[in-house]
Amino acid sequence: MKKIIASCVLLWALTTITYFPTATAQGKENTPSFTSPDISELTPLLVSLSDLPADPVPDIPHAHAPVWLVFPFVILLLMIATGPLFYEHFWHHNYPKIAVMLAAIVVLYYFFVLHNVHQPVHALAEYVQFIALLASLYIASGGILIRVDKRSTPFANVSLLLIGALISNLIGTTGASMLLIRPFIRLNKNNIQPYHIIFFIFMVSNVGGSLTPIGDPPLFLGFLKGVPFFWTLEHNWPAWLIALGFLAIMFYFLDKKFGRANDEEISEPEIHSNKISLIGSKNFLWLLVVICSVFLDPNVLEWVPAIHYDGQKFSFLREIIMLSVAYLSFRFADKEAINGNEFNFEPIREVAFIFIGIFGTMMPALELVGEFAKSPEGAALITHNTLYWGTGALSGVLDNAPTYLNFLAAAMASQGASISNVAEVRNFALDLYDESSFELMAISLASVFFGAMTYIGNGPNFMVKSIAEQSGIKMPSFFGYIIRFSIPILLPILFVVWLVFFAFV
Repeated sequence: MKKIIASCVLLWALTTITYFPTATAQGKENTPSFTSPDISELTPLLVSLSDLPADPVPDIPHAHAPVWLVFPFVILLLMIATGPLFYEHFWHHNYPKIAVMLAAIVVLYYFFVLHNVHQPVHALAEYVQFIALLASLYIASGGILIRVDKRSTPFANVSLLLIGALISNLIGTTGASMLLIRPFIRLNKNNIQPYHIIFFIFMVSNVGGSLTPIGDPPLFLGFLKGVPFFWTLEHNWPAWLIALGFLAIMFYFLDKKFGRANDEEISEPEIHSNKISLIGSKNFLWLLVVICSVFLDPNVLEWVPAIHYDGQKFSFLREIIMLSVAYLSFRFADKEAINGNEFNFEPIREVAFIFIGIFGTMMPALELVGEFAKSPEGAALITHNTLYWGTGALSGVLDNAPTYLNFLAAAMASQGASISNVAEVRNFALDLYDESSFELMAISLASVFFGAMTYIGNGPNFMVKSIAEQSGIKMPSFFGYIIRFSIPILLPILFVVWLVFFAFV
């Protein structure tokens, strides 16, 4: 516990430390003194600067990442996919070193070859926000023990999955996943199989959370940028119903056929009270604190303190609150709930290290995709169809939150709008540009739905997998997940969503 919190605090501290030398260097280069200028004298200059391009490119050699710098990211993905399958002992003992080493290669290249400090700092800030949220939700929910004393049936299972999908819009896919995965495993303790966990990832950890900005990180980032809060509910609910409906029906018949396969191993029939008991309910208050703190964003609320860097405000109060909740919720948790959940820190440890590697190595991939999408050639290809499949394809192998922002920025740039302008983002969502609402809908649905295509498409996926393995469930490998479940089950549903909502518009 202490190691996890210390690691997150250290990462936040590095962000702060990185800021000061850069700010000082800029001050020495651009200002003759430290005296504050009269703002009235700067007004004409600020007006003239507002007419400049949004992203002026300085004449710096090697300003952009070369294509080969994507290789560390590809190597990491391949090792995540093959490690548990072919060299399990080596991988489980060395994945932290491998992830950090590959991330360090990319970050050091940015620092000393590209002379680009901004991109790694932004990635670090996003990682701190990401891991603070996941750690606080994981630890707080670990102190809540839900016992469902019911017979495991297809109807009971699909009901729990649909309830989890609804709840994910209130406490996020991460919160709902951490709260319900253990009760779901216990409900099926006599016949738990990998497909139970896979459908849980599909329905609760991803597709379910597409109705509100709280539901999934990409949608929350869109809300912070200016998308109206209820826009996602208004535009996404039909696709949400169709996707969840197909998944629920498929799971029901699959569970009806294979779910009772192990019943013959039970020597005596079990008697169930059909009651649901709850231990550690006070931890719901800690979850509420985490959800409320999510809105403490300095880019939305001016009074929230922030770290100013590179023309942006980075939150730190929110992360301090989340990490404090992580510590306090565990410190004062009900011991019966902790023991009943067989709670340990290995799942969050694994996610923390794996995603250090992902956030560190995916920078060149995101940069190359973003630059092409904003180019004249890329902009010419932008339609709601290409945005759906492009955002989706990358959301499956990259973290879906930065993928969402990159494609939204590209879509807006193709119509002369800027993602940095809150009013323009709002107008884009309200369809005041050419088919812009459809384009945003395509980006939103694809980033959330396709996040379920792999274990690393969305933060909760890998955590649910890790918890399942901690419980003794033999989960499919990275490629096994894709070949056995994502392609034959999820991809056809995503294709139907495209046909119904985008193909003929």
